[in-house]
Amino acid sequence: MSDSTHSKRAPEPVGLYPHARRVGNLLFLSGVGPRQPGTKAIPGVTLGADGKVAAKDIEAQTRAVFANVKAILEDAGSSWDRLVDVTVYLTDMQNDFPAYNRLWAEHFAGVANPPCRTTVEVNRLPTPIAIELKCIATVG
Repeated sequence: MSDSTHSKRAPEPVGLYPHARRVGNLLFLSGVGPRQPGTKAIPGVTLGADGKVAAKDIEAQTRAVFANVKAILEDAGSSWDRLVDVTVYLTDMQNDFPAYNRLWAEHFAGVANPPCRTTVEVNRLPTPIAIELKCIATVG
């Protein structure tokens, strides 16, 4: 069995792909960023006149990306506590990892079995965001 999910509570994907796809009892999420649903706005990002990032707030972006992931999980029949593996992409590991890691710990404090996690630094992401998550969860 394979089903695709397009969440109305999460921002539209930036390409031709679903928010998530279920295969058996596993749910694979496409990369999820911190954009606000229904807009192109990115919490915690200030763009300069040249369209480039002038300032960013990794805490605001991390909270937004967690909210977007939660919405997709719930709309696909899963939940935050059913995450089993998360790959996190940061554009500035040195400066952003401490705040992101603290927020991660806060968001998983009550989860009995937190997911496995890999965090990597990338040069950039498809939109002017500083964080993106790629997740796998169980369903059913």
